[in-house]
Amino acid sequence: MNGQMIEFNSNGTQSQGYLATPAAGKGPAIIVLQEWWGLVDHIKDICDRFAAAGFVALAPDLYHGESTTSPDNAGRLMMAINIERTENDLRGAVNYLLEHEATTGNKVGTVGFCMGGQLSLYAACANDKVGACVNFYGIHPDVKPNLATLQAPVLGFFAENDSSVPPAAARQLESDLKAAGKEVEIHIYPGVDHAFFNNTRPEVFHQESAQDAWAKMLSFFQTELN
Repeated sequence: MNGQMIEFNSNGTQSQGYLATPAAGKGPAIIVLQEWWGLVDHIKDICDRFAAAGFVALAPDLYHGESTTSPDNAGRLMMAINIERTENDLRGAVNYLLEHEATTGNKVGTVGFCMGGQLSLYAACANDKVGACVNFYGIHPDVKPNLATLQAPVLGFFAENDSSVPPAAARQLESDLKAAGKEVEIHIYPGVDHAFFNNTRPEVFHQESAQDAWAKMLSFFQTELN
């Protein structure tokens, strides 16, 4: 890991996150939001990859020190998440990045995976300081983004064989966003599964789709945040 754990203010309390900064010293800011496993090495590695591409990337620890490799425990942690505290964490992370000396511009991007994908959209709807939103197969039954307040364009990546977020759900999100007058682009990758971007899970990782999504995402953030 090339970054470091930091603390940031979250509505009067302190929260932690993993921060990676570019070698060039400055760049646009990205919030990276975890899967249901927690702030694990895979998410930290994504921050490092963003930093290598010229971005300042922060992954807030939304489970506050907990993580797991057990799907049962991951489900429990996801469902136990406190939405109000999470909103404070997201807002605090955005403010921290915008105040950081390495950050350029006055907007941040958000990207999340699985649970984090839904939280990425939620953060973009709740905070006008989010200038670009990426959603990888987002899902959380208790997180309900208010699409009417969304100001950022949305880029979504989904999987054809995803039983958790099937293509019909992705197309419904696309339809809802367009009906609300929002800018959205949705990609559904054929023959791949939920979590196809996670290269630590060989049973679902799909390299070609992951590489394509990464390239599209970098281009999107470079366009919207510069």
